[in-house]
Amino acid sequence: MKQYKKYVKPYLSAFILGPIFMIVEVLGEVALPKMMSIIINYGCGAEEGIEARGTGFIVLMGVAMIVTAALMMLGGVLGAYFAVKASVNFAADLRRDVFDKVQKFSFANIEKFSTGSLITRLTNDITNIQNVLSMGLRMLLRSPGMLIGGLIMAFIMNPSLAMVFCVVIPVLVVSLTIVMKTAFPRFDTMQNKIDALNSRIQENITNQRVVKSFVRDEFEKATFDRANFDLRDKTLRAMKVVIMTMPIMTLTMNITVMSVVWFGGQQILAGSMPVGDLTAFTTYVTQILMSLMMLSMIMIQGSRALASSRRITEVLNSEIDLNDDLAGEKDRKVTTGKIEFRHVGFRYYKKHKHNVLQDINFTANPGEVIGIIGSTGSGKSSLVQLIPRLYDCDEGEVLVDDVNVKEYSLENLRNGVAMVLQKNTLFSGTIMDNLRWGDETATEEEIYEMAAAAQADTFVRGFTDGYDTELGQGGVNVSGGQKQRLCIARALLKKPKILILDDSTSAVDTATEAEIRKSFSTSLKETTKLIIAQRISSVEDADRILVMNEGEIVGQGTHKELLETCETYQEIYYSQKDKEEVAG
Repeated sequence: MKQYKKYVKPYLSAFILGPIFMIVEVLGEVALPKMMSIIINYGCGAEEGIEARGTGFIVLMGVAMIVTAALMMLGGVLGAYFAVKASVNFAADLRRDVFDKVQKFSFANIEKFSTGSLITRLTNDITNIQNVLSMGLRMLLRSPGMLIGGLIMAFIMNPSLAMVFCVVIPVLVVSLTIVMKTAFPRFDTMQNKIDALNSRIQENITNQRVVKSFVRDEFEKATFDRANFDLRDKTLRAMKVVIMTMPIMTLTMNITVMSVVWFGGQQILAGSMPVGDLTAFTTYVTQILMSLMMLSMIMIQGSRALASSRRITEVLNSEIDLNDDLAGEKDRKVTTGKIEFRHVGFRYYKKHKHNVLQDINFTANPGEVIGIIGSTGSGKSSLVQLIPRLYDCDEGEVLVDDVNVKEYSLENLRNGVAMVLQKNTLFSGTIMDNLRWGDETATEEEIYEMAAAAQADTFVRGFTDGYDTELGQGGVNVSGGQKQRLCIARALLKKPKILILDDSTSAVDTATEAEIRKSFSTSLKETTKLIIAQRISSVEDADRILVMNEGEIVGQGTHKELLETCETYQEIYYSQKDKEEVAG
């Protein structure tokens, strides 16, 4: 709970005023039954000395009850207002911090949680806490206040009859404790099933084109049904515990009221208890048991919120394995774009014995074009991801401008590096909005220039709205090649010192790709460029080519040198040449 203090402090007044105003309502609820009993006793002639006061006393009591009811309404409204204000602001600030923490996650951290799980934690779990907090602030003092006030009034009015609560309350407390103990693990399981369903939905909607192209609609429906029914079953299992609470409380309330009416009626007949007192006593019984019912609901909902809280704190307490702790000069920036790998080894899963990259050594001088080629799974993408510290190497060093990348702040290091991936992502908004991700201060002329360099300007201007064309989520309304060119233009606008193209022209024809590479020599002349490609034609003009196989660099040199010295490169070259001849 200490972790949540920072979210309470800014709204401390609302956290205090909410329960205080609810106490006003409680005082009224405790006072009204007594006032009513006085009037009833007066009407029955049981209240000594009241006869002489006349009807004016009844009017006075009536006015007092109306004023009390008005104060109760005011207290209830203000109490609810401050409770909602406190809980909503608490949830908003908590959601902001959880989102900020996720933004700082490394790829390894993100892999620990599924996307669906993070969405559930940011929405459903925080909403659970918000709802319980809002309910708790309204009931935190109201329920105990009604319970204590009702018990005090009941014992004052008739101590012998009030002894019934000494039996009822312990039974209810034991029952509710058992219910809570059963509910907590079930709610935790239910939240995990919500994670699974959200992941299923997100994956299906994001990949609708693939689903339809493979005609897998029925398969996806069946998969969704399994996740949906699994959530249904676990929700019903959790809610069965909640459902049991109400009958237990109702049964207890009815038995208690019947007992009070029975024993109280006997006392009335014996003349030891006025009729009005029995009416008030019955009301207090209802109040006491209702307060216990409200407490039970808070406790049950609280058990669900505790499960949600545990899931949220898992995110907040996650140790980020990529940080600026080793950064020497926080303001150090990438200036030339020189890259050096010294005996670098890396593996994704630290418990695995075998590295994904093994003893990687090479240097890329400022302004050089370095091609990287190799079979699928040879470690090409893993290698370039170490440069902007999307992952950290496990052995050796990665240096940029002769400085270990760990000594840069992540912001400055990544500002100096631009990456264009094979699986490119565009965001909802206009094409212009997406391109400004590279430089939000770029002028329209600069945007047009870089779009032209990426061979995107022509097709963009062909759209009816040009650069103001709205893109769907993920850029679903443009082709794969168009998406790649827009992402390259976005990277060029960043004017990076290091540009990494990870097979980012795979959906572009060779002529367009050649034009893009040609533009690099003018628009990014001083930028160090690393180009990962499957086609040798994409890298044969590079200053140097790295040939990778099973996580190792098995050859370095120009296209001509590698054809003479590197067997792996020769195999790739001649296999592609044979395919071209067959296609021709």
